[in-house]
Amino acid sequence: MKIAAFVLALAGSATAFSPAKNSRQSVQLSETKTDLEKMAGDLNPIVKFWDPLGVADAGYWGKSDEATIGWLRQSEIKHGRVAMAAFVGHVVQSNFHWPWPMTMDGTPFPSTDLSPPEQWDSLPFASKAQIILFVGFLEWYSELTPGEGSDVGQTHYTKGGQPGKYPELKGGIPHNVPFNLFDPFNFHTNMSEEAKARGLLKEINNGRLAMLGIFGFVSAETIPGSVPALANIVKPYSGEIMAPFSGDFSLL
Repeated sequence: MKIAAFVLALAGSATAFSPAKNSRQSVQLSETKTDLEKMAGDLNPIVKFWDPLGVADAGYWGKSDEATIGWLRQSEIKHGRVAMAAFVGHVVQSNFHWPWPMTMDGTPFPSTDLSPPEQWDSLPFASKAQIILFVGFLEWYSELTPGEGSDVGQTHYTKGGQPGKYPELKGGIPHNVPFNLFDPFNFHTNMSEEAKARGLLKEINNGRLAMLGIFGFVSAETIPGSVPALANIVKPYSGEIMAPFSGDFSLL
């Protein structure tokens, strides 16, 4: 995830993505080259259109450049949302935890005296597995399309679908679900297209900032002095940040 987030932040740090060529099969997307260039200026009027790695022209997996742009846009939005959740979670769990027991045997939630990575390490393996499986389910569900027999699936983002939009949970899961993951409180129902466009710009920029923010937290925790502004704020971590199950098992 770190590598993917870095590539996405670098390749799209000023624009949503760079121009697409039409040498491969055409896939109709909502964003054209002109749309991308305009959004680049709206997102960052100083840097504007920028794709130093040429990822928008890569044609991943033999797909068209348009499909590649759809995949990259979806990736940036998703990574931005994950980073925003991680940043807020980092701040909250460093200061608060649930007051009730975490497990049936009365084990409390990890103390705020621990850093967030240490809090993860202190979780029972069953708790970690539940979190990973739940996130895996959300990832799988996000890829549902009508062609796979789902009543709530949507056109794939590499084939003209809307990047960042999550399929409805209501009607797609065989039990009652109070909220949808995408727009759970229906704030977007009566929102104008202009307001939605402004909201997308804010989400992309906030996601990019959050990616830098969570990297800052993790760097300051694992490499003392690497982020001077956080030197007296975050707690140091001596474990292996890229081995989340090192305390439970090892494949080496």
